[in-house]
Amino acid sequence: MHASTPLTSWRRRLLWLALIWAGSVAALGATAYALRLIMRAIGMST
Repeated sequence: MHASTPLTSWRRRLLWLALIWAGSVAALGATAYALRLIMRAIGMST
């Protein structure tokens, strides 16, 4: 094992955490936008 293996492991974990977080934020935004479009289409907007 190399001495840099734990550091690489932590970087990889942080990268996965950031990717999962960004993906969930993007999915939430897309869902909110879709709901907004649906509500506007059926006349529920003010």
